[in-house]
Amino acid sequence: MKDNMYSVEQVADRLGLHVRTVRGYIRSGRLRAVRIGKQYRIAAGDLDALTGQAPAAPRVSGHAEVSSIVQVDGVDSAAADRLGTLVLAGANTGHDQAHPLRVQTVHDEERRRLKIIILGGPAATAELLNLLDAVLNADNGLLDADNGLLDRQTLDA
Repeated sequence: MKDNMYSVEQVADRLGLHVRTVRGYIRSGRLRAVRIGKQYRIAAGDLDALTGQAPAAPRVSGHAEVSSIVQVDGVDSAAADRLGTLVLAGANTGHDQAHPLRVQTVHDEERRRLKIIILGGPAATAELLNLLDAVLNADNGLLDADNGLLDRQTLDA
């Protein structure tokens, strides 16, 4: 909104009206004004409201958020721990700190099922999903029950 203040005469000139008409608008409440001494001052926003000009709409930030749920079947508790650690490490590295990824993992031991819930920006979520896809589709032994820990190269990828 503009911070300009106009006199009654300036408003009359801008609108092509007589000064008495503008004063009448003020007295009737149709036009808001502030009285300073013996003169009225009209804010630009109040003049816009009278003429029907809407103030500029505030810009909406272009932030978008994605919600993803990944279900991995056939996962024992040890593999679920390893996979959860990998996903959390991937979520906590190299992303926008103003809008961090939020990740939660839930393992159902009875069904041998791991669910990974990811909330965050589209690009960061896509990167994490690509990492998860690469790990799940690679023959790296991550999901094998007899594999103890992730090797250092897998974590650096």
